[in-house]
Amino acid sequence: MIADGVEDEEKWLAAGIAGLQQNAFYMHRALDSNNLRDALKYSAQMLSELRTSRLSPHKYYELYMRAFDELRKLEVFFKEETRRGCSIVDLYELVQHAGNILPRLYLLCTVGSVYIKSKEAPAKDVLKDLVEMCRGIQHPVRGLFLRSYLAQVSRDKLPDIGSEYEGDADTVVDAVEFVLQNFTEMNKLWVRMQHQGAAREKEKREKERSELRDLVGKNLHVLSQIEGIDLDMYKDTVLPRVLEQVVNCKDEIAQYYLMDCIIQVFPDEYHLQTLDVLLGAFPQLQPTVDIKTVLSRLMERLSNYAASSADVLPEFLQVEAFAKLNNAIGKVIEAQPDMPILGVIILYSSLLTFTLHVHPDRLDYADQVLGACVKKLSGKGKLEGNKTTKQIVALLSAPLDKYDIVTALKLSNYPRVLEYLDTETNKVMATVIIQSIMKNKTRISTADRVEALFELIKGLIKDLDGAVLDEVDEDDFKEEQNSVARLIQLLHNDDPEEMFKIICTVRKHILGGGPKRLPFTVPSLVFSSLKLVRQLQGQEENPFGEEESTTPKKIFQLLNQTVETLSNIPAPELALQLYLQCAEAANDCDLEPVAYEFFTQAYILYEEEISDSRAQVTAIHLIIGTLQRMHVFGVENRDTLTHKATGYSAKLLKKPDQCRAVYACSHLFWVDDQDNVKDGERVLLCLKRALRIANAAQQTSNAARGNTGSVTLFVEILNKYLYFFEKGNPHINVAAIQSLVELVTTEMHSETSALDPAANAFFASTLRYIEFQKQKGGAVGEKYEPIKA
Repeated sequence: MIADGVEDEEKWLAAGIAGLQQNAFYMHRALDSNNLRDALKYSAQMLSELRTSRLSPHKYYELYMRAFDELRKLEVFFKEETRRGCSIVDLYELVQHAGNILPRLYLLCTVGSVYIKSKEAPAKDVLKDLVEMCRGIQHPVRGLFLRSYLAQVSRDKLPDIGSEYEGDADTVVDAVEFVLQNFTEMNKLWVRMQHQGAAREKEKREKERSELRDLVGKNLHVLSQIEGIDLDMYKDTVLPRVLEQVVNCKDEIAQYYLMDCIIQVFPDEYHLQTLDVLLGAFPQLQPTVDIKTVLSRLMERLSNYAASSADVLPEFLQVEAFAKLNNAIGKVIEAQPDMPILGVIILYSSLLTFTLHVHPDRLDYADQVLGACVKKLSGKGKLEGNKTTKQIVALLSAPLDKYDIVTALKLSNYPRVLEYLDTETNKVMATVIIQSIMKNKTRISTADRVEALFELIKGLIKDLDGAVLDEVDEDDFKEEQNSVARLIQLLHNDDPEEMFKIICTVRKHILGGGPKRLPFTVPSLVFSSLKLVRQLQGQEENPFGEEESTTPKKIFQLLNQTVETLSNIPAPELALQLYLQCAEAANDCDLEPVAYEFFTQAYILYEEEISDSRAQVTAIHLIIGTLQRMHVFGVENRDTLTHKATGYSAKLLKKPDQCRAVYACSHLFWVDDQDNVKDGERVLLCLKRALRIANAAQQTSNAARGNTGSVTLFVEILNKYLYFFEKGNPHINVAAIQSLVELVTTEMHSETSALDPAANAFFASTLRYIEFQKQKGGAVGEKYEPIKA
């Protein structure tokens, strides 16, 4: 049936266009032969096609535009007729003899346009006559298009100030009166469409009305262009008359559209000065009107106006804009008890944005808006729905865009709004807060502020009620936790006492984060604490004898307990690395017992928790590297730790790993900048042991694969020999190096040796180094001279 209706409409439109074109053709012939009577006859017949009731507004518009083009040509002809001596008054009378009222009124408007231009009668009289005559058409679609034509032909002929058609002193009043009268009549016709036809066609009618709304709105645009309308006239005449029509029409579509038009077409300063009148209309609108969107647009325009220049801000204070808008929103929400919570949040979000633009110094205003929001949210439970949560994130993000988080924390109602967010939105908001801190490089430097901040971002720090971590995307989770770790690094205070309080506050919050979060957040806290230790380095313990004073020892005690939580998760590899970092810091503070305790903890983890062979290799090299840099240990403690490290090295699973760990241990017995750690004999023992393990590795390879494998291990050991030879170890002599060079050469040419280009290149590079040292001359050259490469 719909398809049939569309086809019929197309046929009717085609028939209408055909009739119009045929009569237009005869009209052109009459125009060309200057035959006025025929021109009027055929133009009236042409315009009779617009009398149809069968077309939808969209199709009617097509027909109207064709007629409009023809009427422009007719208007030019009428102008020429008056030049040729035809009386415009007679012509104005003559067109009124057309048989049908619709063609008669189109012709009357066309001649009226020429009449005003001729200035033979005041523009206001002709316009008044025309706007009254148009009442003869009461069919909504035909009447709207006719009045739209009247508005179109008269818009440049209004008796405005500075216009060539300006009349006596009240000329602007006449222009305004004409436009307002036309607007009122058009709005009545537009609203009447809603109440015609069957109830089942309501949706179709609303669509048709939506297509015609710009014809009505155009009048308000014309009004806004009249130069003579000053603020007083707008306040006393224009706005009250327009609002009266909007409120009295009691039509949802018309009220929404026209209120939006008023806000968009008239100047911002006029809105500001007539805020009382404009806002007073909102509670009188139909309950179904989408007031929140219109009000939001008004506040958005005023916000932009305030942002455009600092000079306009006193005007906002003068008219008490915030109080009026706040009051209006309260009344609108009260008048619409069924307004969804989304609408309430949109309104308060717009008001908050307005407040931040206009009164950035009035934090109490911003807090008042958030407080009103909390009041409306109370008793609603957690907010749900994608649009609602997005809007509340926008509301809470607004203060962060204007201020930094430190200022936002002064808003007492800010955390109270956050309480209504569901777990997912809570995390989104926490991420927004952290991003704001990083973007603005905000300095959060007191424990109280850190406490308040971590309460706001608790969605990222621990599992909230009912949250299930397993459902979270792994990449998103890592990104969230990394952002928390970055945040911890940004917290700083130059005062050690306050910084220690900050560390304790952060620790309290993150330790409840559960086994998945701790590996991300604990390292950041540890390094932040170590930064404080470096700051305190060298400071005398309790310089004023105060027990509560922050000392490195006190921080290390806290660190020991903190890192221990990682070993309980378990995350032994990470805990071991952090224990070694703490040991190194304790070494720099000359705290031998503390450093020894951290090493002990690292060794316990190695022995009891780290069973994977690769992890063991990494861990033993970290232990050796850290221990080698330690200078705080006495002979006994150092021997104990070194002995343990060499023991672990020899017990690694794979022979090559054993070999490398054992020759790395040689550095534990010879440290350049420590004269008391230069035991050449034990260095040689380590290297010889490494050689034995390398030999054993070859034999194992030969037994398993039929070849001795690569000679890389021997070349690596040769390089260690050269290092200690150069450092002056008396137990590493030329003979030992020479025999090792020959061993590698023999092995490389052995039939059982596997081809390894990388090992060959490494050995060749080592030999080149020996030659280079010989060529240096002096003591170094003499030392290397006996070695035959």
